[in-house]
Amino acid sequence: MTRRYGFDTLQIHAGARPDPATGARQVPIYQTTAYVFRDADHAAALFNLQEVGYIYSRLTNPTVSALAERIATLEGGAGGVCCSSGHAAQIMALFPLMGPGRNVVVSTRLYGGTVTQFSHTIRRFGWSAKFVDFDDLGALEAAVDDDTRAIFCESIANPGGYITDLPAVAKLADRLGLPLIVDNTSATPYLCRPIEHGATLVVHSTTKYLTGNGTVTGGAIVDSGKFDWSASGKFPSLSDPEPAYHGLKFHETFGALAFTFHSIAVGLRDLGMTMNPQAAHYTLLGIETLSLRMQRHVANAVKVAEWLEKDPRIARVTYAGLKSSPYHERVATVCPKGAGALFTFALKGGYEACVKLVNALELFSHVANLGDTRSLVIHSASTTHRQLTEEQQRAAGADPDVVRVSIGLEDPDDIIADLDQALTKASA
Repeated sequence: MTRRYGFDTLQIHAGARPDPATGARQVPIYQTTAYVFRDADHAAALFNLQEVGYIYSRLTNPTVSALAERIATLEGGAGGVCCSSGHAAQIMALFPLMGPGRNVVVSTRLYGGTVTQFSHTIRRFGWSAKFVDFDDLGALEAAVDDDTRAIFCESIANPGGYITDLPAVAKLADRLGLPLIVDNTSATPYLCRPIEHGATLVVHSTTKYLTGNGTVTGGAIVDSGKFDWSASGKFPSLSDPEPAYHGLKFHETFGALAFTFHSIAVGLRDLGMTMNPQAAHYTLLGIETLSLRMQRHVANAVKVAEWLEKDPRIARVTYAGLKSSPYHERVATVCPKGAGALFTFALKGGYEACVKLVNALELFSHVANLGDTRSLVIHSASTTHRQLTEEQQRAAGADPDVVRVSIGLEDPDDIIADLDQALTKASA
């Protein structure tokens, strides 16, 4: 019987094998653009998708493939594809599903850059997005029409740490015959495994917690392998003959790996949103300690959030790990190992107090990132969500009087001390 390994083992070993040429234990950085074919027949078989292998690093690279396999394994998916950023992963996820005139129904609680991407950028492809409060399942169902091709949300939403009721949303998506795409960046597969709750596809900005040290950008898409792309006729890219491959039908030919093969053979081929092997190497190293880091991130976040909630200078704290949070009961179901380390808090002094706080912090880094070993802070309304209307900002949890924090791995007492001194200056 083959042993079913635990998460801590898989985060180290999945996708990694001793290098057959040298015996190297760590995954090598295959810094190459192209690969030598054995002969003309071998080359033809690769280009016809009759044999799996390496052709050109825009499509596949051994270092990047190892990372894709590791992330897919940790998420419990059938296959995975890595690309250049989290934003690239979102476009790559939609690419085989959408077409001119088609739409995606998305949560109002999303990262500001994602709101902008879905509100404006995807319109250049002839796609559109409908924004809905996913706590209102009736409104979510009502937003779906004959042109809807996917439903999209975040497991733990950036910036407020809101937790989506994934089982309920997935049940609705399944009844409607639509794939559910879940951005699992803020949670990571250690805290949440969306596929177990019914998600079809999982996307990541590997830039964040998966790498964990703020060194490289990257993205990933994991396919559950469970969606029937041929059932409704709505996904011709996956169910119908592909002219570029002599009429090959991806779903008929590759089954559970149809989406994965299409994303490589068509998506990466034509969009070119490729992850470089050095970035993959850094992320592979980061994932080896993912569970240890997430445990500390969560423990620190709980302690800091509880301290903030009691401080008279604070109007409210959004952390779902607090018993006072309206989403606290979802933690046990959706994120049983903790509510993450990303949340917001509102200052009674409003917008100006937020700016003063950000400027006064010393241990925290003021950056447009999250998921680092370091504690990070940003005033979303004036930065990451600046392009949005105030109504959109409030819907996303990025109100003008709110700052977002990503709690790092420092001594929690030092984190609290830095917040205390900065709050004193901000409220003076």
